[in-house]
Amino acid sequence: MSATQIDIDDDALAEAMRLSGAKTKKEMVNLALREYAERRSRTEARMRHFEEAQHWDDEEFWQRHAAEKGTAVDGPSTEKGAA
Repeated sequence: MSATQIDIDDDALAEAMRLSGAKTKKEMVNLALREYAERRSRTEARMRHFEEAQHWDDEEFWQRHAAEKGTAVDGPSTEKGAA
């Protein structure tokens, strides 16, 4: 771990410590850094999945689904009036 001296907004730090239950400034800063990194990692993963989903093919999905289940390829009905 490295020692770093930074200026921190006292009001924001106090509120974050109150909400998190952190007992020290160091604990709060480390918690905030870990939570930020985790949140960014989840966001990046969602964006990767979103990008991949742009290339999905419904027909291919239903064919693969049917093959896995050993059933005929039906897929959802797209006819008007179908429920």
